[in-house]
Amino acid sequence: MYYIYILKSKDSNHFYIGHTADLEKRLSEHNSGRVKSTKKYLPWQVIYFETANTKSEAYKREMQIKSYKGGNAFKKLIGG
Repeated sequence: MYYIYILKSKDSNHFYIGHTADLEKRLSEHNSGRVKSTKKYLPWQVIYFETANTKSEAYKREMQIKSYKGGNAFKKLIGG
């Protein structure tokens, strides 16, 4: 099983969208500063996730969610 997730920086209004097989481990990597694209906006929290059966499905869904970013579909997804 794979997870598609959205992170929100606790200290700013920045979001990050990704996918992983281990959500807990990946969040730890983001919050420890080991991910270049997110270390500037520490700390992060998971605000949304869903599951997919394959890595390919997860990647496709990640790209779909990224295409929503900033629009009404994205806001609806994160409850805004």
